[in-house]
Amino acid sequence: MSAIVAGKLKPVDSLEVSVLVDNVVDPLSTLPQGVTSESAVLKAKGLMVTSGHARCCANHGLSLVITARVGNDIQILLFDAGPEAYTFARNGDRLRTPFSEVGAIFLSHGHWDHGGGIPEALRLVTSANGGKPVPCHVNEGMFATRGLRRPDGMVIPAENVMKPLDLARRGAAVVNSPDARVIMEQMFYVSGEIPRVTPYERGLPPHVTLAQDGVNWKPDPLILDERYVAAHVKGKGVVVFTACSHAGVINVLKDARNIFGDVPLYAVMGGFHLSGAEVEAIIPNTIRNFGEFALKRIVPCHCTGWRAVHALAQVYNDDVLVPAAVGRQFAF
Repeated sequence: MSAIVAGKLKPVDSLEVSVLVDNVVDPLSTLPQGVTSESAVLKAKGLMVTSGHARCCANHGLSLVITARVGNDIQILLFDAGPEAYTFARNGDRLRTPFSEVGAIFLSHGHWDHGGGIPEALRLVTSANGGKPVPCHVNEGMFATRGLRRPDGMVIPAENVMKPLDLARRGAAVVNSPDARVIMEQMFYVSGEIPRVTPYERGLPPHVTLAQDGVNWKPDPLILDERYVAAHVKGKGVVVFTACSHAGVINVLKDARNIFGDVPLYAVMGGFHLSGAEVEAIIPNTIRNFGEFALKRIVPCHCTGWRAVHALAQVYNDDVLVPAAVGRQFAF
């Protein structure tokens, strides 16, 4: 079924991705062709005097502004919204993000570091577009109460993602479905549940969900509500946006390869979730299996972690491996 849906995806002429929220800032490093630094972006947006007030800021989370172009037509997708309002609004202002043109919001999964900024995103988008409801793509699995179990057995609850009724009250036209679909004039593919096929990608072991009794916690390592987005760039191939890769970035790429068939995978961008004591052991397997896909660009973000980025840098040169940072723009 997913392959049939993916077959409806319209190839686009180009993609431009602006990193609105990420864990790091890095305005100074040199970058390959097709990637623009925060400093250059801010200058192009009219920055005259540099200062701490003029710069973007980092936070633990992810938000990408993805612009697809076909001829003169553009579609702008907001992919996640970071952890909270301040970072989202501050960076949106500094980067002159065109909130009035955002045609849809996609929430990748039900964790606060991706969805905590959704209320502010809805406020900024609807304030800029004249109050029109904006489609907000979610699935029901995102709205459970979750937490992490510590080694001593104590559970640290996580802030919930805002529920569909409250999203609608804030201006969302909620699309609440677990199924794969193409959206925004068929320029973006939203995945269904990601098949777990690798033997080593086992999610997040300490992750738990509150049981129906409202008291006990049950294991939830697989985080099955996670979804990814993909777009097909003419003459290049499929660009995959994987938000946190709780499913495992290799599982994500295998699913994308299976459903897109003869269209090659060109790039992957997102958090690869290879940081933390529970998952760092799978870095060597992950790096080895990346080679199956012959990717032309790998863009680790957010929760990938320095150990995994370092390991990737031992294999891939600077033209392929380009870590994300707040304010950077990527052209595909």
